[in-house]
Amino acid sequence: MLSERKAQILRTLVEEYIRTGEPVSSRTVLDLSRLDVSSATVRNDLAALESEGLVIQPHTSAGRVPTGRAYRYYVDNCVPARLRSQTRSRIQTFFSSFHQGLSSLLKSTTELLSDITHYPAVMIGPGVGMDHVRGVHLVPLASQLVLLVVIFNRGRVTRELVRLERPVDPSDVLEAERALAELFDTATIDEIRSGVASYPRNLRTSASRLVDEVIDAVAHLERGPREVYVSGTSQMTTVWEDLAAIRSILELLERDAMVLSILSDGPEGTGIRIGEELAMGGDLNLAVVSTRFRLGDTGEGSVGVIGPMRMDYRRTISAVEEVVETLEESLGPS
Repeated sequence: MLSERKAQILRTLVEEYIRTGEPVSSRTVLDLSRLDVSSATVRNDLAALESEGLVIQPHTSAGRVPTGRAYRYYVDNCVPARLRSQTRSRIQTFFSSFHQGLSSLLKSTTELLSDITHYPAVMIGPGVGMDHVRGVHLVPLASQLVLLVVIFNRGRVTRELVRLERPVDPSDVLEAERALAELFDTATIDEIRSGVASYPRNLRTSASRLVDEVIDAVAHLERGPREVYVSGTSQMTTVWEDLAAIRSILELLERDAMVLSILSDGPEGTGIRIGEELAMGGDLNLAVVSTRFRLGDTGEGSVGVIGPMRMDYRRTISAVEEVVETLEESLGPS
């Protein structure tokens, strides 16, 4: 546990390093912290912080820079900054004026978050298991192949090729489509899969078989890959100076499984993971601020901002929370 003075010195050093990216001298710490102590006291405290693994001195004559442990102490004890009124107004206006489908909204939300924070933003959309279906259409492509088009209540549209065990007539396709429309009018995919909801059985055998196969295909949609959105990678050269680090992080963002791991493994509420806490392997200069969101009864997703360890945590935390809160409010319950 740090003393109040050492905590203030560390906080000042971290915030100045976040601002400048340059090693921070003891004189700068003394001037910015406004502590009523001598420069020798600050130097001694910095030496103590170094022995505790919280700061390092890159060169003998240089100032000091925070370690991953210092950032962890800082974020555990900092208070999120209050966003400027113009930024909050921009977020409100964005969601109040957006009238496109869910996928477009989530993609545009990552672009908004990246633009506000000046870091790359990533989002995992909710699965479709809790979605209500607004429309089901079957398009016969061959005697044993139909295109399944499902329109969900938030405007999401998915398409799935369904290969049938036996040939079907166009009349079977029409009858199955009507039965599916009746079924999905009141039930979610999860309810259908669990057997809570059942479809009309007064169908011809061939149409009934088709309905069963389509329900299996719709259930497969829920188990399928989640939608992943990434925005702001063009800003990476302004926040990471090391080109090797940029290449590593770009490779990470191109792999959906890694993005899913970064966002899905986070804690409840807003979480901050720094450096080796991400378990990405290697020594990546990387930090993630993320949180989960819920869209009525549509399901749960995650959103986060990826930056260097010297990211502006206080402002980033506020931006992520403000965007998620407004996103949830704008969609509301189904």
